[in-house]
Amino acid sequence: MLVRTLVTCLLLLITTAGVAQTTTSEQTPKLLLRHKLATVTTNDLDSFARDYSRWLNYEVRERGRVSRALAASWGAPKSAGKRYVLLSPDTAPDVYLRAVETQATTDYRPLTTWGWNSIEIVVDKPDALHATLTDSPFKTIGSPAPLGAYPSIRAFQVVGPSNEVLYLTAETGDRSKSPLPEPGGAVGRIFIMVVAGPDIEKMRAFYAQAFKLESGPARQVPVRVVQNALGLPSDAAIGLTTARLAEHGNLLELDGYPASTGARQHAEGTLPPGIALVSFEVRDLDAIELEFISPPRRQPGQAYAGKRVATAIGAAGELIELIER
Repeated sequence: MLVRTLVTCLLLLITTAGVAQTTTSEQTPKLLLRHKLATVTTNDLDSFARDYSRWLNYEVRERGRVSRALAASWGAPKSAGKRYVLLSPDTAPDVYLRAVETQATTDYRPLTTWGWNSIEIVVDKPDALHATLTDSPFKTIGSPAPLGAYPSIRAFQVVGPSNEVLYLTAETGDRSKSPLPEPGGAVGRIFIMVVAGPDIEKMRAFYAQAFKLESGPARQVPVRVVQNALGLPSDAAIGLTTARLAEHGNLLELDGYPASTGARQHAEGTLPPGIALVSFEVRDLDAIELEFISPPRRQPGQAYAGKRVATAIGAAGELIELIER
């Protein structure tokens, strides 16, 4: 049953993405271009960097401390001065995973609250990678399985060392015709981010209005990893749909959680635990009709390169950082 529900979820991910691509108006360009960063909070920054370097071949690109201006743009002033590390694969060195040091949160459980819940990364050989991770800090919650009607697509799921959920997915067939990007090596870049909230139609409307991203109709799908995390019965389902960003191989997955779930709890002025925020490239911040936490400001560092940056809050309370190209 675990394999079947994971396969169903991934199948829906590809099919609804195709719907989104064909229904988006050519006269309305998508405003989110591509994924740039996924930011995870951790209470052990050095171990985080070491684990990703050793097990997933992500290299450290930069170390530093969060500036007051950047922390303010996130609405997390208590993050100022906290250490961070920036990592990326050699296959896509400018698409980053960032870890920001924070105090331990003992009551956070992945896949149970609203906000950014999963990072999906393209890989080359999922079964070989799964075997490699057997004795690693990345704990399997879904074993490698084919994608139903797309059996050449294969994926597995893990929980990382700081309670971040990773989906590790591969196209094992003709990659020139796949909706997935090329991995370029054993482990490639982020290509899907998953956000959960209590009202999937509200989330669909938010991303359509704010960023001109159209998604397919939400379908009720049993997702065993979510069922297990939330303690739901085996026949329970969640709403699920996807939307494509402007550039190939960049998507969002929207998950509709039951009313019994809630917002992610964290201390005032700090980043949320787990996957705290996601950063996207945009062409022009002035074209985004959203209220930002603080006005756009140029930010230094390898990920920003002096570009203007601003952060908004999504329909499920998720932090959305926008980087002007």
